[in-house]
Amino acid sequence: MGDPSKDQQRLSKISITPLLKRLWPNPAEENVTAGEIALAISHIFTDQLSSVQTGALLTALHFTGWDRRADVIAECAQAMRHAAWCVDTDALREVVRRRARREGTYLGGLCDIVGTGGDSHSTFNISTTSSILASPLLLLSKHGNRASTSKSGSADLLTSTTPTPPNLNAITPKSIAKVYESSNYAFLYAPVFHPGMRYVATVRRELGWRTIFNLLGPLANPVEEALEARLVGVARRDLGPVFADALKMGKTKKAMVVCGEEDLDEISCAGRTFCWRLVPRPNPNYRGPGGEEEDSDTSDDERPPRTLAHVEAFTLSPSDFGLPAHKLSEVSPGRLPHENAKILMKLLQNQMPRDDPILHFVLMNTAALFVIAGVCDADTSCMGPGDSGEVIKERGPGDGRWKEGVRRARWAVESGEAWKMWNKFVEVSNGLEDI
Repeated sequence: MGDPSKDQQRLSKISITPLLKRLWPNPAEENVTAGEIALAISHIFTDQLSSVQTGALLTALHFTGWDRRADVIAECAQAMRHAAWCVDTDALREVVRRRARREGTYLGGLCDIVGTGGDSHSTFNISTTSSILASPLLLLSKHGNRASTSKSGSADLLTSTTPTPPNLNAITPKSIAKVYESSNYAFLYAPVFHPGMRYVATVRRELGWRTIFNLLGPLANPVEEALEARLVGVARRDLGPVFADALKMGKTKKAMVVCGEEDLDEISCAGRTFCWRLVPRPNPNYRGPGGEEEDSDTSDDERPPRTLAHVEAFTLSPSDFGLPAHKLSEVSPGRLPHENAKILMKLLQNQMPRDDPILHFVLMNTAALFVIAGVCDADTSCMGPGDSGEVIKERGPGDGRWKEGVRRARWAVESGEAWKMWNKFVEVSNGLEDI
């Protein structure tokens, strides 16, 4: 879908009363489908539902628990992406193809690291910082917004950086390919790419509880079609397998969903983290060109995919990364954006002690993204100046080289490459025209 135009905004209101009656109290008995719910949600983005019906829909989904079903989350996330401003995917893919730095099983595609929020711990902005640390080795498309449940959201953090913050409003569907011409990093500010979300903002605020939209953000990256790998944090353990299934339904093949034992929406620095990793496996039903069961009338799009995602569940601990555990109270609870921004700048400039708890927290999450993307599968290493080239080949839970991920994350900080990538992003974003 393109820019929600004035014509779309003048569309008449739609009544979903028949669906609302079937949604409560038992949607299963009424044979409600995920597709029906996604269609109703899609009307919100074009301002075709009244605030009363929007509120009723979100309330029914919340109290029946249907907003925490994998099929509903997957189809509503797809509806949200379709309602976003269109990105020129062909142009983006071409830039990514030219700038791809393949290593291990990483093919050079775009990556994201994001959490659902809502874990009530108000820790430092781990996923945002980790996304910057990962950018020397991966192409990052960090999707984020301002805070809704914490004091410092990802956009709040970045716009508080000094001396010059990035211009997040300048990174648009039209300019995103240009950003990657010279930067490995881009921040996709949700309000720029999802303007239809403004129609539900007041309702969400007045309801006072978390709705399905708190879960859709991590799955609504506007460059979804170009994403190769992602790390997704959820704030409740029971949502882990749900999100893993939702990712599978969306045809994601390289991803990991994580939940810290403390109901933390990232890999915990304090104790165990529950993980659900999606890994590509050969599809036994695949028949490529020339295959024994190939139908000459079958198009490439109709053939079964070459690989399918398989979910592997396991737990991780700080020791798997070769790092000590730290209490969550040690990783900046409750700090404001400008305070966290100072920590970010200090970390990127390698001004923190090597044993700093916040640094360790960030290293673990960055390492996990490296593992999921596949760069840690390489048996050789030539990252650049300061790289010893000594790959840590030890494998831990889920068959991941988590310690090798930490080695690479430390290199990104200590070599100054993460700091260089950050400054390039700031420079590029401020050289673009604002929307």
